[in-house]
Amino acid sequence: MTDAVLGIDIGTSSVKVIAVNRHGKVLQSASESLDIIQPQNGFNEQHPEAWFEATKRCIKRLMVTDEVKHMHISGLSLSGQMHSLVILDDNGEPLRNAILWNDTRTTPQCEVIREKLGDYVLDNPVLEGFTLTKLLWIKENKPEHWRNTKVFLLPKDYVRFKLTGKLNMEYSDASSTLLFDHKCKAWDENIGEQFGIHNIYPKLVASHKLVGYMDEEIATELGLNAQVAVIAGGGDNACGALGAGMIKTNETLCSIGTSGVVLSCESEKHTDYSRNMHYFNHALEDMAYVMGVTLAAGDSLQWLRRNILGHLSYDEIITMASQSQVGSNGLLFTPYLSGERTPHGDSNIRGSFIGLSSLHSRGDMARAVIESITFSLFESIKYLRDCGKDIQHVVSIGGGAKSDFWLQLQANIFNAEISKLKYEEGPCMGAAILAVCGLGWYESIEAATKQFIRYEKSFKPDSEKHKQYMQYFALYQSVYRQTQSLTASLLEISKSKK
Repeated sequence: MTDAVLGIDIGTSSVKVIAVNRHGKVLQSASESLDIIQPQNGFNEQHPEAWFEATKRCIKRLMVTDEVKHMHISGLSLSGQMHSLVILDDNGEPLRNAILWNDTRTTPQCEVIREKLGDYVLDNPVLEGFTLTKLLWIKENKPEHWRNTKVFLLPKDYVRFKLTGKLNMEYSDASSTLLFDHKCKAWDENIGEQFGIHNIYPKLVASHKLVGYMDEEIATELGLNAQVAVIAGGGDNACGALGAGMIKTNETLCSIGTSGVVLSCESEKHTDYSRNMHYFNHALEDMAYVMGVTLAAGDSLQWLRRNILGHLSYDEIITMASQSQVGSNGLLFTPYLSGERTPHGDSNIRGSFIGLSSLHSRGDMARAVIESITFSLFESIKYLRDCGKDIQHVVSIGGGAKSDFWLQLQANIFNAEISKLKYEEGPCMGAAILAVCGLGWYESIEAATKQFIRYEKSFKPDSEKHKQYMQYFALYQSVYRQTQSLTASLLEISKSKK
């Protein structure tokens, strides 16, 4: 019987599990959709048990496939959505729904933190997404839950706890809480003390470390052998970078999903980043990454498809966009449908089309949206270059990597070579790499990535088109300054009418 591992990703919209053999071949995958609970505007929640049940259903489906049913599952590891808060009582039961990373209820808590500690805490901006703000919201608004909180976790940590009975958090996820000192690799309890947070921190471990074994009853239920090693895992961005082979200084990833991310690795922090860039531990112990975020990346294209383009397929939309010109025939869009994270950190800014005329086609609008998403991500790349990072090559994953047109467009705007993975499994692949390293199948994470990661094709920048795009990019940047007060006033008026 041949050995294999499972890579599990606890996402926001779904749970995904892949089975991978020791040579890096993906044998089969399964996924389960998740619902988001929105009790009121700005609130985004999920019940932790939904992640665990979805994970079990995925594994059960994998274990009856022809490719996996005869495999010996030696171990597994997990990736998961970062920041999202789970609180457990003395019995290990969730006290309430998890508050998700994209929940925006905690603006008052952000203001309190900024007043005490400034705009940046432990090299990260104080924003609604971070876990500390959610803990303070619970403390201030749900005192009965706060009194009974024994420990806090993040999503993948809860699923791992359910599988093993072990309470842990690893460094990459911990660094997204505003409570973790990435230099010391320890909780900064002095920060917690200032806000009345005591004795609810989980034990910290490295991403590639064995934390325990799957509970025998659960293993039997899922059709697995009784002793499945469970490796700590990592946050979804760390595992996504690892699953794309991004493990060395200046190696850079562009991920376009619902949100968009530009992530660049480094072994030493060489500057104090600003402009709402994030700085987190990587899944490799001696590496970190700096990251910029576009909140509504693919979500902007989905909005256009749903509300304007009549639910055309994405292939049809991309084809229409490709028939327009650089600069979308003089049309700009700003992808601020949910506010913006990097560089503006503005929850009140909203999107706009600028330059729209009766001569513009649906293809021009589609291209303007695609160009604007790419401009927004380029703002992070440009800033990192201005800070001294040498970014000449970018690996692109997610929806933005599904068409050659968009990949070439990224190359032209970023002025960098863009590579596409041959097999893209996202954070699941990063989790699988951590599993095989935790089991000792490879001598290092670098050795595992060399075996597991393959690139399909690359796209080189067109220097003339890059120059053209930079003219539009300068105008794109000015739109934020010109519309900031207008959109904030519109939002205020609309709120007052409700």
